[in-house]
Amino acid sequence: MQLQVPPPPVAADETMQLRVPEGGIPDGGIPDGSGMSAASAEPAAPDTPSAASGAPSRRRRKAPRPSPAARLAAAFRSRLAPVLGPVVAWLGPHARRLRPHYPRPGRTGWRRWIPSWRQTLGGFLASFGLSTLFLVVAYAATDIPDNLNTYATQQDNVYFWADGTPMARTGWVQRQAMPLEDIPKHVRSAVLAAENASFYSDPGISFEGLTRALFRTLGQGETQGGSTITQQYVKNVYLNQDQTLSRKFEEAMIALKLDNEMSKDEILEGYLNTSWYGRGTYGIQRAAQAYYGKDVSKLNASESAFLASLLKGAGLFDPTLGAANRERAVERWSWTLDRMVEIGELSPQERAKYRTFPEPLKSNPLYDTGEQSDYLVELVAQYAKKNAGISDREFDLGGYEIHTTFDKKRMARLTDAVTKARKKAQKDHPKAARTAHYGAASIAADGRILAVYGGPDHRKQGYNESNATTVPAGSAFMPFVYAAGLEHGVRKTRDGERTPVTGETVYNGDDEVPVTTPEGPYWDRGGRKVSARNDGGKSYGQISLRRALALSVNTPFMQLGMDTGLDKVRATAVAAGLLPSSIGARVPALSTGSSTPSAIRMAGGYATFAADGLHTEPYSVRRITHNGHKVALAEPRTRRAMGADTAREVQAALADAFREAHPEDAPATAEVAGKAGTTEDSVAAWYVGTAKKVSTAVVVYRIDLGESLEPLPLEGLDGTAADSVPYGIWSRAMSPLG
Repeated sequence: MQLQVPPPPVAADETMQLRVPEGGIPDGGIPDGSGMSAASAEPAAPDTPSAASGAPSRRRRKAPRPSPAARLAAAFRSRLAPVLGPVVAWLGPHARRLRPHYPRPGRTGWRRWIPSWRQTLGGFLASFGLSTLFLVVAYAATDIPDNLNTYATQQDNVYFWADGTPMARTGWVQRQAMPLEDIPKHVRSAVLAAENASFYSDPGISFEGLTRALFRTLGQGETQGGSTITQQYVKNVYLNQDQTLSRKFEEAMIALKLDNEMSKDEILEGYLNTSWYGRGTYGIQRAAQAYYGKDVSKLNASESAFLASLLKGAGLFDPTLGAANRERAVERWSWTLDRMVEIGELSPQERAKYRTFPEPLKSNPLYDTGEQSDYLVELVAQYAKKNAGISDREFDLGGYEIHTTFDKKRMARLTDAVTKARKKAQKDHPKAARTAHYGAASIAADGRILAVYGGPDHRKQGYNESNATTVPAGSAFMPFVYAAGLEHGVRKTRDGERTPVTGETVYNGDDEVPVTTPEGPYWDRGGRKVSARNDGGKSYGQISLRRALALSVNTPFMQLGMDTGLDKVRATAVAAGLLPSSIGARVPALSTGSSTPSAIRMAGGYATFAADGLHTEPYSVRRITHNGHKVALAEPRTRRAMGADTAREVQAALADAFREAHPEDAPATAEVAGKAGTTEDSVAAWYVGTAKKVSTAVVVYRIDLGESLEPLPLEGLDGTAADSVPYGIWSRAMSPLG
């Protein structure tokens, strides 16, 4: 017998399912879906098992209610279906064709991975559309800044003495705006030829240049070039010089908008008046005055081409800054003139007139200097830019407060001492005094430059006498030889061990003593034995090194240098503070002063002895601020140049040298040490010494700057042994010595 279950009525809930309990259908009949059995009208208890059979009753399950989002979507479909239906029906097949299928069916090999032309076209159109939309939005969102860049609010740089009082105020950046109508056409043409020949027809930006700049920025390559004049003007006036993608994009957007709001002539006028031309100048008018000493209206086409060349980078194209700069400047100048012909702004006939490079002035005549402090400013500016990482352009924009190490009182004493010596020389030796130079510098044991004498007048002589490396140190170099011997010992034979040297070590002090090496006599290139000579041909017999230093006896120190090793003498002098480029050749004369250090470096070297062998690089700047914010400044380097015992022994020998030559000039308790320096051909006279942990070096020499940098005989400018001019300057500058 089989039980037949009739189908549910049409109105039944589709979610109902017939469940047959184990053991068959109970006697109560088949449920009818209403919660009641077929045999009884009583409702079944929802969760109570049947009393007759123990089987659970069945409960009707309701369909879940749709979410609000689903109901909203359904409403939209119902309303938009009549409109969007045909569109979707038309786009559907095309969209399915454009949809990438990888690997592509029906293709084999590498062709399976190549998109179809439809897919390629679709991707290109989508990218183009999105890019266009992005640029339109960016252009609309870009505003031209209301505030001009710092060039328009130019500031001075202010320098302070060590005590905090103002020392100098400089406004090296010079700018004078000129109307475009007052700037000759050939000047404007030169700039257009060099920078942007399509200026009057382009939209303000160069797409090719932007692409090139993008790749250079990403690749960290060359960052100059690639911009239109409008873009450069925007960068000069509204933005900064950072080479970043965001800054480049902002520049392009502002340039596009500016090109629509300003005339081309207005943009060109602004560009010519705000561009940097080097030598502290902004604008074509000041550039014409700085390089040619004339107004812009007086420039010819050749001079204009050179000034236009500077726009690519004045630091690279100012020919007065070096041979490489001059070569670049001449090449760029010639190219600019040829380019002017190419774009029709200069006739070939006129171009033929300009075959000789128009040499600019050696220095900027607008640079108003003259006081002694201008030499200090020059030293400080060089130091600040190098050690604070400030570019010439940034420094010229001003706003810096520079706190120097210069001591106002010491500076006054040093300047007064040299000035008196100059006046006396002009009276006693008028002919020789015309080419006389007096370099002087005072440096503390911790490296602070306290005072320098650079020259009589910076306007007439920019040559800094305290920083020149042109004349030999002579016997003032002996302490470095002594220090090398004390520090490293000597070797008398090739295979022998090094033996220590002390101040009591004895050497031959006679005149004309042959110089020897561990292998035997020293021969010069001419095949002659080299002999050491003393001043005046005087012989001293066997003499201790300490006594020889006090008396400035040459022969023991020339031999000591050979026994120690000239490489070690050189290394000791460099470690103590002398520049490697100023050290003489490795021949016996090195030990008697063939090196050519500056007064600043000699003072720094002797300061190392006073500092127990610890050398600090001379520095002239303590602190820099810019618009009230501290500027990071590299700390001066400090190094151990020699052992403390070595330095103290050299200092003690120099104290003996001072007492030997000037026994009455300082109290017996004063810590004063110093030594005179003479040269073989009497081309320089030195005095270098320390007192109260301050070292001062003074050198007197003659050079005709109009002829060459070859030193000339002093002809009495150095005074006498009893009345030494360098010592007189030194003692007055260091006074009081007690």
